[in-house]
Amino acid sequence: MTTNELRQRYLEFFQERGHAILPSASLLPENDPTTLFTSSGMQPLIPYLLGEKHPKGARLVNSQKCFRTQDIEEVGDNRHTTFFEMLGNWSLGGYFKREEIPWLFEFLTKELALDGSRLYVTCFRGNDKLGIGRDAEAAELWRKEFERMKIDNKIVDFPERDGMQAGRIFYYDEKKNWWSRSGTSDKMPVGEPGGPDTEVFWDFFPQGESAEASREGGRVTFDFHANSQWRDKPCHVNCDCGRFFEIGNSVFIQYRKTDNGFEALPQKNVDFGGGLERLMAAVNDNPDIFLIDIFAPLRATVERVSNKRYGESGFVSKAFRVILDHLRAATFLIADGAEPTNKDQGYFTRRLMRRSIRYARELGIAQNFCAEVASAVVAAYGEVYPNLEKQKSVIVSQMTEEEEKFRQTVQKGMKRFEEEIKEMGKEKMGKGEELAISGVNAFDLYQTYGFPLELTQELARERGLTVDASGFAKEKEKHQSVSRQGAEKKFHGGLMDHSEKTVRGHTATHLLHAALRKVLGDHVQQKGSNITPERVRFDFSHPAKLTSEEVKQVEDLVNAAVKRDYPVTWREVKKAEAYKKKTIGFFPERYDEMVKVYTIGDPDQPMTADPAQPTFSQEICGGPHVEHTAQVGEFKIVKEEALGAGMRRIKAVLE
Repeated sequence: MTTNELRQRYLEFFQERGHAILPSASLLPENDPTTLFTSSGMQPLIPYLLGEKHPKGARLVNSQKCFRTQDIEEVGDNRHTTFFEMLGNWSLGGYFKREEIPWLFEFLTKELALDGSRLYVTCFRGNDKLGIGRDAEAAELWRKEFERMKIDNKIVDFPERDGMQAGRIFYYDEKKNWWSRSGTSDKMPVGEPGGPDTEVFWDFFPQGESAEASREGGRVTFDFHANSQWRDKPCHVNCDCGRFFEIGNSVFIQYRKTDNGFEALPQKNVDFGGGLERLMAAVNDNPDIFLIDIFAPLRATVERVSNKRYGESGFVSKAFRVILDHLRAATFLIADGAEPTNKDQGYFTRRLMRRSIRYARELGIAQNFCAEVASAVVAAYGEVYPNLEKQKSVIVSQMTEEEEKFRQTVQKGMKRFEEEIKEMGKEKMGKGEELAISGVNAFDLYQTYGFPLELTQELARERGLTVDASGFAKEKEKHQSVSRQGAEKKFHGGLMDHSEKTVRGHTATHLLHAALRKVLGDHVQQKGSNITPERVRFDFSHPAKLTSEEVKQVEDLVNAAVKRDYPVTWREVKKAEAYKKKTIGFFPERYDEMVKVYTIGDPDQPMTADPAQPTFSQEICGGPHVEHTAQVGEFKIVKEEALGAGMRRIKAVLE
């Protein structure tokens, strides 16, 4: 079975059970200022999990592209990746645990032919403080499935304390078996949905044997984490010994956080997520994700340009894994619009590429190679994700330009590095002190020239020097702390809480967008927004400061539309049809063929941004919105300011 076949089998399995197949959403979220990237399958579906009706019905399935920035530094072992595909099936108020668990067991043991005796399961232990009891129903459903296959099915209460005890089903607390986008209950903001989950694990080493995997042209030995831990100490499925892979997680989203704790959602939802690459590794019975077939053309490309073989040493394997993961992720990010830059999403594309180039240097790759690996990614995934093929020329040109730019930057950094050594030598000459590059200077090389600490250390070793790694870490933490504070200010609130005030603000941005284009011209495009219950912030393109008359015109237009009390409705239409009607939407390459268009006014009439006409605004959007504009309230612009060259920002409040 290939990775593409596994993905297709999953989609068809749930399609046969009444699920509509959805295309993957973009890696760059629409209408969610709380996050830079789509990091889970459920993220684009939040409005529907909260009760909004999905145009495709209550049963949905897809394979969602995901990117997680927090795993960048972890990449290099056999299991971590930044980019991955999440297989997902959802029930929006329809079926629940009694259908989901048997279906999942059937898919794993029949469709994928996984040995049921090597599957293990975890369930929610319950939390008295939350007022939510243990998920005995899920545990019993799993027990029956294992019993039916004559597999031992003992339930264990405290595996993290007592070990596996020949158990099969294990209870864990909310740190392991409670799911929300924000993590445990204490981290969840008011309005965020979540619920208990049940996770499935695959045992790669049931007999404790060493792992040795065959591949064309040789053999690869898996470097087992803390090899003796699960023999000498209590082992359980959530320990870090490397024996188990989590391959699937069914979340029962049935609660929403409030100021007074948790309340039941109006509907009970199922949200299953299974990592495609991890499932493929389980099918292969090989814990090295980078040996699944989808990586084969990428591995071959790196082997050719480096003249090294994946698996010939632990060091080589780590370098390969970083390059394979990072350039695969960067390829998808560029295709979705995150070209390498110094800020926001593009910053991570640049960081991925530069980290890849640094590891390529250690493999002896001196020439440009990123575009070749990207082309292999396009070839491997192009049939499933046609946008990759469509954007191939952009991907190749961006990769080539960024790699050349970084290599030039490295040369400048090398010059600065040599200057630093000379200065150190003069300062400490004759003092008998060991020469060490300070943490401040090492971080300057990292921040200004893109030198990772490892590169500075490598260059220092070649010259018999050391690097103050702890000082570097302190400088980096200081920088990250400032960055985090900035990100929290930039992305706090927004649409995530779906509170009434926030939804009012979201509809207000549509009115504002239409009014700005009416007053200033059609060159105005939204460049970002941040909506909290307290205020609306809207960024847009415009070359000059607004006059006081223009500000008043915009404000008056919005309030006139509010006063008229237009109905706010949505339709799902073909993208081409939406653009034919001059609907607002500036990123056609990011949209699916079917888009959701919100109309303020009559959906059968053209938009005019004129409160005397039947339709004020039409815009591609995921929602949610108020039902009538009178619910928005009085709109007041409190500030209009420059954001950068050709960019303006409006801050407004609703009264």
